[in-house]
Amino acid sequence: MQNKTTNIRKLTGTAMLGAVAAVLMYMEFPIPIMPSFVKLDVSELPALLAAYAYGPVSGIAVCLIKNLIKLPSTSTAAVGELFNFVMGSVFSFSAGYIYSRNKSRKGALIGAVVGAALMAVLSVPFNYLLVYPAYVVCYGLPLDAIIGMYQAILPSSDSLIKCLTIFNMPFTFFKGMLDVVLCFLIYKPLLPCCTSKLIRTYRSSKPMRSLSGLHRLFVMRLEKLQIT
Repeated sequence: MQNKTTNIRKLTGTAMLGAVAAVLMYMEFPIPIMPSFVKLDVSELPALLAAYAYGPVSGIAVCLIKNLIKLPSTSTAAVGELFNFVMGSVFSFSAGYIYSRNKSRKGALIGAVVGAALMAVLSVPFNYLLVYPAYVVCYGLPLDAIIGMYQAILPSSDSLIKCLTIFNMPFTFFKGMLDVVLCFLIYKPLLPCCTSKLIRTYRSSKPMRSLSGLHRLFVMRLEKLQIT
């Protein structure tokens, strides 16, 4: 019964975070040091939260949910959504997996940095081989015109691979680290809310003295988490 309740809580939490991620995906904006078609959003933040709270697979599930919600309004024949799903999954799964092996603040930070770095590195071949060729087809925009947008910022960016390495890779890493900073700012404040609800649920269902030793230890652990 307890495992069933836990699974329901994970599914519900993952679905809710997926919906939040989909909303955040629409809240994107350009930044001055990148071409106007490259925009910044923090939609990987809910996936990172899910990976820490429920495990790395939940992080992937959040990435899938948000992109399925976004898919009907795609303008890139789903290529942009596929790219977002793969990058977000690499980021959240890596962070969640490393954190699951070392459940500490340090483990969470190491996992997030590794995930952001992997996402940034993998974005280069993925963009080069799939995303930008798809943009050329979907938008009817010549590749030279795309490179020209980068050259307007840095004239020496005279090839697509240079553009992706100089601009997109650091941008993707920055995007991941922004999610990490926001996650560390809001994760701990959210923890007492979640643990308080669990404690109230356990205490209202049975008096503390009537709980089994394992359940009593669980409640005491939750109370300790609220304080630390």
